[in-house]
Amino acid sequence: MIYKDDIKDNDAFIFELDNVLYPEKDYLLQVYYLFAQFIEYGEQIDAQGIIAFMNDVYLKEGHADIFDQTAAQFGLDQKYRVNFDLLHQNARLPLKLLMFAPVLSFMQEIHQSGKKLFLLADGDPLKQLNKIRQMEWNGVEQYLTVYFTEEIAKGSTAAAVVEIINKHALDAKKTMFIGLNNLNQDSALSYEIKFLTISKLLVS
Repeated sequence: MIYKDDIKDNDAFIFELDNVLYPEKDYLLQVYYLFAQFIEYGEQIDAQGIIAFMNDVYLKEGHADIFDQTAAQFGLDQKYRVNFDLLHQNARLPLKLLMFAPVLSFMQEIHQSGKKLFLLADGDPLKQLNKIRQMEWNGVEQYLTVYFTEEIAKGSTAAAVVEIINKHALDAKKTMFIGLNNLNQDSALSYEIKFLTISKLLVS
């Protein structure tokens, strides 16, 4: 693996969750499927049509306004927003969430080298915990220490990373943060923490 030197040179590794350990769409599209099934049962609207519409909106525009667009398209009452939001927090998925293969291999090598593994999940802790519980970890989960940015740093990724470093007495210069984008890179570098963008890892 290209990043063996990173494992050798660092003592601790902090991973983000969404689109870093796994593709977030694998979670969201299953939630949309379950929501469509719920609406079909309650409103007798064909679930397949709702699923197709939501998938199309998500792939073109993302998830931000997907409930509003779906409600407008199919004439759904706003009361269903509560069900839609709750599904994100407690949905039992039809399929397990699978990690990116290079990320799984990287984490396994980190553990085998005796280094520390952390997971830092940003966003609603209940939703993120639901994702974590339904991932296929291949045994890696037993070596992970999990934190939620909302709980330890009020949503600030940079502050949460520093909190982890302080709490575990880590050497910041021997800590690597594996994240999604340049915003997190800037935050990590401001504390002299090494950064690895997930896009580089996935093409290795």
